[in-house]
Amino acid sequence: MKKSTFNVIALAILLGGIALPGYTQTDAGAKALLDKVSQTYGTYKTIQADFSLEMKQGSQQTNHKESGTVYMNTPEGKYRISMGNQDIISDGKTQWMVLKDMDEVQVTDVDPSSDAISPTNIFSFYKTGYKYMSSADETAGGKQLAVVEVTPEDTSSPYFKIKLRIDEKTHLIHDVTVFDKGGNRFVYTFKSTKANPQLAPNMFVFKQADYPEMEIVDLR
Repeated sequence: MKKSTFNVIALAILLGGIALPGYTQTDAGAKALLDKVSQTYGTYKTIQADFSLEMKQGSQQTNHKESGTVYMNTPEGKYRISMGNQDIISDGKTQWMVLKDMDEVQVTDVDPSSDAISPTNIFSFYKTGYKYMSSADETAGGKQLAVVEVTPEDTSSPYFKIKLRIDEKTHLIHDVTVFDKGGNRFVYTFKSTKANPQLAPNMFVFKQADYPEMEIVDLR
């Protein structure tokens, strides 16, 4: 798989595209923990989080790894994700996906009515269209982590399970693993999370001058 293609797929998982209707509660304990996570992140107006992304195919070890930073202004639905080969920028109405190794910028509309997973609801997406169950605690980096597995009710989804590991002391997400039906796993590990950092408004505005000579592909 070409690196640029992998990056696009991985970022699509983070930004969503999975619109899932309905609601089913299957584990009261899991729901209570997820609600605490959602409430914790919900108190932040802005968030800055460094993360790593690993792709694993089948039973193989990691065959691709990179890192990035996500910036969010949640009340205004704005976000920016910066990675090695991509930047994704949204002012809450429009999204620009900058594919640096393809010299291309893809422009799409943001649908505020969509139930799809996005940076602005990544910490509360489970409330709609998912079933969830608690699993056995695990440890990572000396921390004991609670584990919740969520599955989409929509059987046509390309993903059959999402596993969240949560620090019960802080109610912050340690990592998220997305399992797709092709046998791939995408692991997002949050290395650090800053609450309410000062973020410049122009951070969420696409500036063509920052990406000279790139082709603008308007998909709206």
